[in-house]
Amino acid sequence: MTRRDADKAEAAVAACYSTWAASYYRNYYESGSAYPPVHQEIVRRVLDEAGAASVLDAGCGPASMLRALAAPGRDLYGFDLTAEMVREAQRVMSSLAVPADRLWQGSVIDPQAFRPPGAGATAFDAVICIGVLPHVAETDDDVVIRNLQQAVMPGGLVIVEGRNQLFSLFTLNRYSHEFFLRELIRAEDLRDALPDDAPALDRALETLRERFRVDLPPRRMGVAGEPGYDEVLSRTHNPLVLREKFVASGMRDVRVLFYHYHCLPPMLEAALPDLFRRQSLAMEDPVDWRGYFMASAFLLVGRR
Repeated sequence: MTRRDADKAEAAVAACYSTWAASYYRNYYESGSAYPPVHQEIVRRVLDEAGAASVLDAGCGPASMLRALAAPGRDLYGFDLTAEMVREAQRVMSSLAVPADRLWQGSVIDPQAFRPPGAGATAFDAVICIGVLPHVAETDDDVVIRNLQQAVMPGGLVIVEGRNQLFSLFTLNRYSHEFFLRELIRAEDLRDALPDDAPALDRALETLRERFRVDLPPRRMGVAGEPGYDEVLSRTHNPLVLREKFVASGMRDVRVLFYHYHCLPPMLEAALPDLFRRQSLAMEDPVDWRGYFMASAFLLVGRR
């Protein structure tokens, strides 16, 4: 993706979130129909164990995570791509005595965004980045990792969230089909290797397609003129590959912590909703190996 295309994708993401500022936390963190935000407790525990006294949230949204991290002696900061989200974060955090100037607008692609406006060089004990990496172009992954790393002092923590690409091996839906074609089979490579019998390959791939519910999940579209989540750049990440990028950047003690487990493929939730929710929550264990396949999200934790 070119720089121009990446900038366009970022602008579309800002537009996508521009109408969610007042409702995002309510819909995804407080709603009884939403899966409980178990990652809040994981992040809080990791920060508490590290004794992090200053925390920057890169892509803070409406302070969805920051509001859960307030603790005596801890200074909280954050920035977000979307102006509406920043204003909502300032409103929410004012009740926790966090000054408005500790929350500002910025992009994780820009290294200058990782310091408060008007401040000199600033290094934090920890920086978190939740719900942001899916909206970053693949060509910018290393840029964001470097910016996060440079934002903390030596020995400081970096915590990044990713949507688990390997979860698609469990879901049996359109994500699975796409993962098979693009990442495992690499259908275009097969096509290049078989130029004289393309119809046979087409038939084989169609047989494969029939094995998945490619109509699920429903695509998330915009509701007020803005593009929806599935209409903007919204990637998944392979936790094995992303961990390698962390290590290659110089991060130490890198761990993968899984959350948002699914006891059955999501398409079966409607058949057994109570069991599905109860047993999925019972599975929540950040270090269970099944998380590689049965958890839809993960946190990467490393030290500079």
